[in-house]
Amino acid sequence: MIVAGPTASGKSALALGLAQRLGGTIINADAMQCYRELRVVTARPTQDDEAAAPHALYGVRPAAEPGNAAWWREAALAEMASARTHGRLPILCGGTGMYFSTLTDGIAAIPECGEEARAEARFLLAEHGPHGLHAALAKVDQATAARLRPSDSQRVARAWEVWRGTGRGLAAWQAETPVPAPWRFTAILLDPPRDLLRAAIAQRLDAMLEAGVVEEVRNFLALGLDPALPAMRAHGVPELATHLRGETSLPDAIASIAAHTAQYTKRQATWFRHRRMAAAERTHTIQNRIGDFTQFSERNQAEILSFIQVAG
Repeated sequence: MIVAGPTASGKSALALGLAQRLGGTIINADAMQCYRELRVVTARPTQDDEAAAPHALYGVRPAAEPGNAAWWREAALAEMASARTHGRLPILCGGTGMYFSTLTDGIAAIPECGEEARAEARFLLAEHGPHGLHAALAKVDQATAARLRPSDSQRVARAWEVWRGTGRGLAAWQAETPVPAPWRFTAILLDPPRDLLRAAIAQRLDAMLEAGVVEEVRNFLALGLDPALPAMRAHGVPELATHLRGETSLPDAIASIAAHTAQYTKRQATWFRHRRMAAAERTHTIQNRIGDFTQFSERNQAEILSFIQVAG
């Protein structure tokens, strides 16, 4: 089962309720919640939540070791198999759309690029910035560069790393036919109205402050990690970094986090909406209480559903 949707849409609470009612194991599908050092700022499930139902792939990687969709897919499939072995329902919960599509549709088998190529990509990114590295990429791998926004530093660096480490462009690797996961999926997409989502973001930020998010980010920055690492761009880290350097007040930093998070939720909603529209013929809509969904899913365990929009 997949529980998907924008940040602060209530995915974790819903997944926990389903896990308790259906005997499930919740498997993280959020790119930032896998990092060990960032529990509060990424809104990972609390220790009480983790005690209420089994959780997997939360806080399993040090921030110095960047995760990616290929790593996550293999780890998620292993956790799904383990849950099934123990008679539990795998419940994948998160807002990283690319992870879900990688899981369900498969991913190209790109070889390990090597530390030398990875280090070169990071150096060039730091030296020339994402736009400069994108321009260099366009000269050697035009097909991949055309797919990427020049400002998307993470993906531009990854594309350079793949070209440098394998001798082939990322687009060429991705053109190969991937192997879908040998599972059938039921999925719930949470898509609350924008005003409710903004209110939920504000409430989440208040809770983060009470939980010590400023101190968490202070300790994280003290590790002196490479600024190009994905975890360094987790929502809240750059904004609180400016506050901790004395460049902005705490209220201004919090306002900036809220604005950036709201912008991100729009991009998430757009991605999921396009995904749902592309699979419209396989989409089922449920507009009643979650209890009705539970009964529905029990009657249709063998059916592949695309995305189910739950309202109410």
